[in-house]
Amino acid sequence: MSEDLILLSGLKVAAWIGVPAEERAEPQVLSISVKMFPARPLQDLGDSLESTIDYALVAAEVRRIAAAQKRRLIETLAEDLAVALLALFPLRRISVEVRKFVLPHCEFVAVRLTRSRD
Repeated sequence: MSEDLILLSGLKVAAWIGVPAEERAEPQVLSISVKMFPARPLQDLGDSLESTIDYALVAAEVRRIAAAQKRRLIETLAEDLAVALLALFPLRRISVEVRKFVLPHCEFVAVRLTRSRD
């Protein structure tokens, strides 16, 4: 089986996220990376955008989902993204990483999850 992937790395998005209410009062900038394993091998695409995953559409969907509602946990956002992207695009597997920049003396905190199409 092919292990081809399309990577969207470090997409900056605004989201209302955090456990304390004051943290959710204003949107925060998160960094989101998505590894997409297409349903079809990349060698079979015939140089056609219609045959592949349009990463501009993926980026727009990630931004839309992140801004759609307030959440407490980055874990919830990562799960929401994985479920939605698997449903919308011809993927067999996806890995989503959400980075948040809130702790002092720490570059970032992150959650990464991988989901597969049933």
